[in-house]
Amino acid sequence: MSDVEIFDAEVVFTQAAADKVASLMAEEENDALKLRVYVTGGGCSGFQYGFMFDEAPQEGDAVAVTNGVTLLIDSISYPYLTGAEIDYREDVKGAQFVIRNPNAQSTCGCGSSFTA
Repeated sequence: MSDVEIFDAEVVFTQAAADKVASLMAEEENDALKLRVYVTGGGCSGFQYGFMFDEAPQEGDAVAVTNGVTLLIDSISYPYLTGAEIDYREDVKGAQFVIRNPNAQSTCGCGSSFTA
């Protein structure tokens, strides 16, 4: 990571989200995994969130660490996610990562897409 310029993310990466990523890392038997959150065009509101695992930060990534678990956000997605909270919840609707985003002017009913 020392040859890649990264910066601290101004997001909240909750304990519940970090715990879930840690459990997935254990299942995959890969301690190098990090959760990457990104924004892409699409969805019913214009933008949608995406999640994937990555092993290394890229140039310009924002990074948040909670209890040794790392969240990565690329430089294009970061302005849309500044001030957001990345959480994980399990309820009657199922289990999912959830983003509470103060930058979203509106969201769709399922919460997976938004308007900026």
